[in-house]
Amino acid sequence: MAAANCFYYKKATLLAFRSRCQLCKREVLSHSRNFEPKRAAINSFALGMSLAEKPLNALVVLTCRTSLFHTSFSAKSSILNSSVVKSTRLFVLTLLAMIAFASNSLLCRAALKQTTVDAATFTFIRIFSGAAALWLIRQIPHRMIVTSPQFAPKARGGSFFSGEVGIRNAGNWISALALFIYAAAFSFAYVDLSAGTGALLLFSAVQATMILWGLHKGEELNAIQIVGFVAAMAGLVLLLFPGLSAPPLIGSILMLGAGVAWGIYSLRGKGEKNPTSATTGNFGRAVPFAAAVSIILISRVHLDVSGVTYAIISGAITSGLGYVIWYSALRDLKAASAATVQLSVPVLAATGGILFLGEPVTLRYVVASIAVLGGIALVVVTPHSIARELSHTRARVE
Repeated sequence: MAAANCFYYKKATLLAFRSRCQLCKREVLSHSRNFEPKRAAINSFALGMSLAEKPLNALVVLTCRTSLFHTSFSAKSSILNSSVVKSTRLFVLTLLAMIAFASNSLLCRAALKQTTVDAATFTFIRIFSGAAALWLIRQIPHRMIVTSPQFAPKARGGSFFSGEVGIRNAGNWISALALFIYAAAFSFAYVDLSAGTGALLLFSAVQATMILWGLHKGEELNAIQIVGFVAAMAGLVLLLFPGLSAPPLIGSILMLGAGVAWGIYSLRGKGEKNPTSATTGNFGRAVPFAAAVSIILISRVHLDVSGVTYAIISGAITSGLGYVIWYSALRDLKAASAATVQLSVPVLAATGGILFLGEPVTLRYVVASIAVLGGIALVVVTPHSIARELSHTRARVE
């Protein structure tokens, strides 16, 4: 009989412990919903003091406070992990975009310098290929979801701008015009400019456009970032110096215009919530501009198999997909940082020549690469930016 009573007493005690623990948890959760985390912790402690009049209640309070500490620590770890994941994602997207830009530069240079394709035809094929490739990519999810005609969205015909999978509301004409001006001016400028001079003019214009706009919008560059920017520009000049020459006036104006247009296109991409739709819409709207130039200059048309192939690859892959990736990265980059990271494109292009074309590794390449990449690091990753990120993370935790 005594053993049975002891068994039932233990069982009753365990049930009481569980019920009181659940009660304590509900109280703490109610406080957490209505007050800040620190105040909720104080309230839960006061609640624990009131419950701790009996030994069993003290054990309940200790268990609940341990659970609270574990939950708080898990929340902090989750926020820190999400910050690391976001930074890693931004780095990967930016690197992929710069690789696409470098590949695009190599393809355009090869087509316009080593083949007989004319600049207007190259520009039209490039933009049209990008628009077609992005449109096809946007069709894939729609075709996978729509399995029956009765569930298919209603569309007004089969035009590029029609239907839910079209781009009627994607992109805008201003960004499309900037994209066209960049592509056309870039192509026509490279006919007269050397590769080194063209790259220096292009990226100088991009830097000036994006950094000045950032300063106009209230962004500030500290001393470390200014040093980094100067170092990156000096490295770019050092890398391109053997190919620099006195540029012709028309070619210089066209390349500077291409840089300004690309800076505008990049700045307008910072607010885009759907990079794929925006890029598809911009490419689609840029096609009529490119077609008009090709028609005007139809007497100068020259087709070349290699040149057309380069244009298709440049438009569909390194331009179309590359610009989608770039728009995805731009949402988390400041204007000055977005401008400076593009100085890595000539370095990546030179690296591609070393890896795939057997070009030699020179001391000039090594020093210039260190200067450019180190300068970019100083602009993008500074003590001030790290401190801001840590304070933002700490605020979210507390």
